[in-house]
Amino acid sequence: MIDVELSEDIPCNLCGSRNATLLYPSTLNGIPLQSSDFRCTSSAYGIHPPIVRCNVCGLVYANPRWDSARVNENYSVVEDPTYVEEREGRVLTFERNLAPLEELVAHHSSTRRLLDVGCHIGVMVEIAQTRGWEAWGVEPSVWAAEHARARGLHVITGTLNQAQLPENYFDVVTMWDVIEHLTDPASEIRHVHRVLKPGGVFAIHTIDIESLFARLLGKRWPWLMEMHLYYFSPRTLSKMLTRNGFQIIRFHTQGRYLRLGYLVSRLEPYNHTLARFLTKILTTFKWSHIAVSVNFGDLFTLYARKT
Repeated sequence: MIDVELSEDIPCNLCGSRNATLLYPSTLNGIPLQSSDFRCTSSAYGIHPPIVRCNVCGLVYANPRWDSARVNENYSVVEDPTYVEEREGRVLTFERNLAPLEELVAHHSSTRRLLDVGCHIGVMVEIAQTRGWEAWGVEPSVWAAEHARARGLHVITGTLNQAQLPENYFDVVTMWDVIEHLTDPASEIRHVHRVLKPGGVFAIHTIDIESLFARLLGKRWPWLMEMHLYYFSPRTLSKMLTRNGFQIIRFHTQGRYLRLGYLVSRLEPYNHTLARFLTKILTTFKWSHIAVSVNFGDLFTLYARKT
């Protein structure tokens, strides 16, 4: 039975087809949508609307789903203090992620202008700024954007479309764990193309539905979540970028840094007893703050250039 709240039936965002096969039935079971479901640090794994695969191009997405206006409204009001607590891991991750971007633009531009789309509290913006970039961010969450501006960062509240940024201005645009949340990723890519300089670099980090880990876990893959509307792979994301004015440079699997305390907390929905036991050990030995690199091969970063 389809949840009555799932009012929007959509075509494939990549090819426009409505010919799709159900991969994973809805697990919502009448659970009402709340803004807390859209926190970056949500642990509501396995709770999601129906997930389908396009029979024409292979794109995987949630359908039917909640009305786009309602999704966007929830992102504007969501707050996520846990993300702030995880700042150390984010800093390590984004310091590593910025390095290849600096190499890619080193011989292509005399300026260093970077825009982070969906920048949340602005960690990437701040790191780029300290390394000499003219760094901007756009963020729909009022709470997160205000947190970023309180640190003196150039962050605009709203979406990329609402921000009305100048055309052909940025050397680099980044999206870290954002594109899977968007109601219309193809449109967002076109907006990125507009603000990037010719030859500018677009970096996207997202989950990989076609990874070995995702295929092995099937319906138990933790990234099947209600806040994820699209499930790309390097193959389908490359198609979408190519169709919207980009040339693919390369892609690779790439994990992230997480504090041990946060990593163990992610086990809570699966095994409460084990999570409590490991938390006690980490607390006893004061290991909770230690950041470790985690990579199961189901996250990837793709680099493309505006043609």
